Amino acid sequence: MTSSRGLWSGLVLAGVGLIATCYGLARFAYGLFAPRIADEFRLTAATTGLIGSGGYVGYCLAIGLSTVATARWGPRRVAVAAGVVATVGISVVAAAPTALVLAAGVLIAGSSTGIVSPPLAEAVARWVTEDSRDTAQTVVNAGTGIGVLVSGPVALVLLDQWRLAWVMFAAVAAAMTIVIARAVPGGGPSAERVAGERPVDHGRSVDHGRPAGLVRLLAASAALGLASIAVWTFSQQHVETENPVRWAAPVIWTIIGAAGVVGAFSGPLVARVGVRTSWSGLMILLAVGIAGLGAGAGIVAVAVLAGAVFGASYIALSGVVLVWATRLYPTRASLGVGLAFFMIAAGQAAGAPLVGLLADRTGIAFTFSVCAVLALAGSLLSLGASVGARPSAGSGHPDGR
Repeated sequence: MTSSRGLWSGLVLAGVGLIATCYGLARFAYGLFAPRIADEFRLTAATTGLIGSGGYVGYCLAIGLSTVATARWGPRRVAVAAGVVATVGISVVAAAPTALVLAAGVLIAGSSTGIVSPPLAEAVARWVTEDSRDTAQTVVNAGTGIGVLVSGPVALVLLDQWRLAWVMFAAVAAAMTIVIARAVPGGGPSAERVAGERPVDHGRSVDHGRPAGLVRLLAASAALGLASIAVWTFSQQHVETENPVRWAAPVIWTIIGAAGVVGAFSGPLVARVGVRTSWSGLMILLAVGIAGLGAGAGIVAVAVLAGAVFGASYIALSGVVLVWATRLYPTRASLGVGLAFFMIAAGQAAGAPLVGLLADRTGIAFTFSVCAVLALAGSLLSLGASVGARPSAGSGHPDGR
């Protein structure tokens, strides 16, 4: 299929919308409404974290299947399946009569994020030109921030009517499923990539067998998931507890999402300074944001600033992971992204119940400090790593810049 700017720009916009739905609404919105959900079902912090981990467990279970399915059936069918699963999962949460059904809905909804990333990464790799591909991948990925941004004002208006909010989210998910079905081109595993693109040979990063640097990428991805989970699960509860201003928690959540849109620029950042430097610097910023939210939740200005730093750095870091993965697997983007994003979710799935237990025993503020230290440690993981080569019309550049 011959690519055109109109085709791939429509693809990217639809991809942003589906990512916003699956990540921002189906997965992360649980943390936004966790205080009200916990009150209704009388959940402890540990139980709240355990249920929240279901979304990440669902992700881990789904992403392997999605990677295989994308290779076999093509991106469009699998992307549509992600939208359907998100719609079903959100609907189950909205109607949940018991904590057990709630947990099932959270797991189903979270599974949509595992399904959605591989087909969208593959679609961008197939139908976006090489010189725009890194940017397109990170723009689609920044849809997470948009989803979080949208859910914040909804919570502000419907703070005590969380079920109605989730009904609205389900309607959005159904609409985005229709949009993505129209935007992603058809084509199975034999579909052409962009016309005129040359075969890729990136030396050390050739993607047959295990590429050099894969273990470091997976460890870094897990560190991102583990370090970030306290904010995604307990930031709203922490701000509500520490801050007397009623609107502070949903506004800070909205700021996290708005700042996350900045993550769309992580592609150009990687192109300018390289994967290694981008990763280390952004992980340090992530640690600052987590620590700031933990220590400054009671001061609106501090919490807003910390939330902005966290949101921008988290989404940018997931964009760096995406670019890093597609460079290690230049001809099998869905596989590289699937492995890396699996590890992000695995870190979050393992971390959610652990931070819940830690919060019950030591307090949420201390738990945030522990996660900030983990982020600082994770900043070292890109040092000396093989990170693949930047796509170019000419030969590869194995320095990772």
